[in-house]
Amino acid sequence: MAEIIQKDGTWVFDGDALRLTPGRDKNVGLLRRELGELLVPLAALAGISFEQGKKSGRLRLRLRDGADPLLHATGGRLAEPHDPYQLLVEPDRYGVAEYFVDEVRNALLLDQVPSGPVDAYLLPGPSVPLSVSAGDGIAHFDGEQVRLEWKWQAEDAKSAAGPRTLPLADIVAVEWQPSAGLENGHLRFTVRAAPGKVPPKYDPNAVELWGFKRDPLMALVAAAVQARLPHPSARPAAEDAGPAAESPAPAPAPAAEDDHDALLRRLRELGELHRSGVLTDEEFTLAKQAILKRM
Repeated sequence: MAEIIQKDGTWVFDGDALRLTPGRDKNVGLLRRELGELLVPLAALAGISFEQGKKSGRLRLRLRDGADPLLHATGGRLAEPHDPYQLLVEPDRYGVAEYFVDEVRNALLLDQVPSGPVDAYLLPGPSVPLSVSAGDGIAHFDGEQVRLEWKWQAEDAKSAAGPRTLPLADIVAVEWQPSAGLENGHLRFTVRAAPGKVPPKYDPNAVELWGFKRDPLMALVAAAVQARLPHPSARPAAEDAGPAAESPAPAPAPAAEDDHDALLRRLRELGELHRSGVLTDEEFTLAKQAILKRM
């Protein structure tokens, strides 16, 4: 087991999963504190890195595309204080951080975890019910429906219509966008049969965010909804595929060809792991030689 304890948080790796616990330091972002402890399975990881600095270092986890509903809903736009997959490391713990990275990388290599995208969420997303107040509204989510209530600052186009209830079955997509410069952010729900998009300020299916402290918490609502929507890579059901779905499946290729293709795919995956820094030069060379011998 590998463990690193810092003011910013504690990371523990037991060989199968990483347990990420946010610290109590005042610099820990509000979203990380509200999100709480995360259990990240090894299969969800695409890589890990450690960057040294003069005053502090930083551990970073890179998750496979599509593994975490929070990352999908926020589109990688979480600022560093709120990103649960980063950990500030003090200089006297650089050696521990490097050991931690080695342990995770070795496990990724031994378990042959691919770095490519996944077709199902490997993390559950925030627990529900959730209620967050920020910007011009309050968003509630109980796992089955979203309810949007408007503050007195909301535009008349929203407040005059009263609270908005969106059944989960009617929601097609969800997006969280932080404020940037003079541009306000938003939490927006795309709903079936809704008219074209209008600015979040007037959109009854969106909460406008003004760059205040609690804005990142709306990302929790976005992630909780996203986790209960169909995965972005999910294929259409067979009944939606038409007559082609009823045609017989092609005959399987010979086993030898399957083995050869699998080894070629593994070589490509190793190359990706090497380029992304998950594998050292020595680890990559040894793994590649082992596959070439099998071919």
